[in-house]
Amino acid sequence: MEHLRAHLKGKVIMLGIGSSMRRDDAAGSMLAARLAGKLDFKVFDAGPAPENYLGKIISEKPDNVIVVDAVDFGGGAGEYRILEVADAQTVNLFSTHNASIPMVSGYLQKNLTADIIILAIQPKSVSFGEALSPEVSAALSELEEWFYGAIKKEG
Repeated sequence: MEHLRAHLKGKVIMLGIGSSMRRDDAAGSMLAARLAGKLDFKVFDAGPAPENYLGKIISEKPDNVIVVDAVDFGGGAGEYRILEVADAQTVNLFSTHNASIPMVSGYLQKNLTADIIILAIQPKSVSFGEALSPEVSAALSELEEWFYGAIKKEG
């Protein structure tokens, strides 16, 4: 998590992506909603449409952007990893948003000088429904507490 902590410096924006209608797919969106207004940086809950927030992010001219999304990277349910944009472009990752991570990160890279990382959360199920799996729910609670602690240590 030190890699993530290093991206909490300067002007930071978090972009949470996810669909509340597809169970664990909501992870990025839900983490953003939990953290919005509670941290020293802007947090956008983009839901399933991150493209609607790209202009807002670019206009903020951040130093660091953290994209949070449920991504099938072959891990255990609820596992999370920090990925570089190059990983998202080249590794076979499955996102339920029609290649949103490569599209979002690529567009931001072309229009910003910011360092962009992806906080990827392994879903258990992205079938239709609203309840998170226990594993992803526990991961979100852990990440929420980590962000609160990391910000206090930075401040």
